[in-house]
Amino acid sequence: MTSPSPDPLAVALEYDGHGAPRVTAKGRGELAQRIIETAREHDVDIEQNAVLAQALSTVELDDQIPEELYRAAAQVIAFVLSLRGEMRLGRQGGGQS
Repeated sequence: MTSPSPDPLAVALEYDGHGAPRVTAKGRGELAQRIIETAREHDVDIEQNAVLAQALSTVELDDQIPEELYRAAAQVIAFVLSLRGEMRLGRQGGGQS
C-alpha cells in the first residue's frame, strides 16, 4: 500500500494463503521510495490507498495485520489476484477474443 504525498508512506504485505497477511516492510520518505522501487523491480503489484497505508503502518514488522483491517486488506488482495488472473488469461489466449 502506498500513499500519494510529498512524504510518501509505503507498507508491504505478504500473504501466503494461511492466516492473516503480514507486514514485511514499511517506511516513509526515502525508505518508502526504496520499498516502492524494489516492489516494481520484482513485479509486485502496488495499490495506492492512503488510509489503509496509514493504518497498516502502525503494525510491527513481521506481525500479522489486526482483525479490524482484514476486510480492507482482503479487498486489495482479491483485486490484485483478479488482475493477475486476467493477465494470465490474456497471455494464454494471445490477447485475442
